[in-house]
Amino acid sequence: MFATKLIAAAVALVAMQGAYADDKLVDSVAIDYGNAAKVQMVRFSAAKDWSARWFQSNGTHLSGYWEASAGFWKESQYQNISGNTAHLWDVGFTPVFRFENDNKKGLYYEGGIGVHRLSKLYDNDTYRLSTHFQFGDHIGIGYVFDNNWEIGGKIQHFSNGGYKKPNTGVNFLEVKAAYHF
Repeated sequence: MFATKLIAAAVALVAMQGAYADDKLVDSVAIDYGNAAKVQMVRFSAAKDWSARWFQSNGTHLSGYWEASAGFWKESQYQNISGNTAHLWDVGFTPVFRFENDNKKGLYYEGGIGVHRLSKLYDNDTYRLSTHFQFGDHIGIGYVFDNNWEIGGKIQHFSNGGYKKPNTGVNFLEVKAAYHF
């Protein structure tokens, strides 16, 4: 049910692009799939590019984007009981720095640190997060094709920064598919 609502929200964002032909509300939409120790995650996001370009040289620059996201997690060893499943969702907001070509096509490298709100406390396998509020940081690499489609991979870490224990953190390996308007 929640995943259906997320898909409907992503479709609505794409449909709204026509209403903002010159001043786009979002510059891209994406779906990520991630896997960690006995947990899977699907995340939908929308991004707004920054207009700033730093260290522009030899056809490349450092820039970035703001990313708003909503994700759905499926824990398959809830409370460290084999086969015990549980679900949670997260909403997040992340500023992301990206080193890319001036035409925004081809290979890129990125990294970001954002904030996330989990719907319930994470307790899966031997990993525990004691707060609903989490930082989500990632590093990634990807490629934007000439037809505006993007494919990428990233490593993402969730943690509360150590302000409350237990805080074992959760590390995801993710693949990303995005479309740029």
